[in-house]
Amino acid sequence: QVQLVESGGGLVQPGGSLRLSCAASGVISSINIMGWYRQAPGNQRDVVATITSDGSPDYADSVKGRFSISRGSAKSTVYLQMNNLKPEDTAVHYCNVRLWSDFEWSDYWGQGTQVTVSS
Repeated sequence: QVQLVESGGGLVQPGGSLRLSCAASGVISSINIMGWYRQAPGNQRDVVATITSDGSPDYADSVKGRFSISRGSAKSTVYLQMNNLKPEDTAVHYCNVRLWSDFEWSDYWGQGTQVTVSS
């Protein structure tokens, strides 16, 4: 079983920055993708950024140039540096780990952390 613990959300003014952290514990297969998703009220959960086990990042168009995803040295921690935040970034942000094992992908989710961008 995999558990994810997130931290770093909060209230910030437009143009400000926040850094989200997510630590994974449990059995993590060597082939995996870690990422961040977000969900605003009334909307579906959408991908923000992902990073593969070999360090290749990918971003939603709406955050390119503003957000940066990275992994810790132990590979079981993922960070999301969010700069130049906008009100439309307001949402609950969820950490995700996708593991490849026994020829299939399995998804695990954190509890979510609120990010609010408002003046």
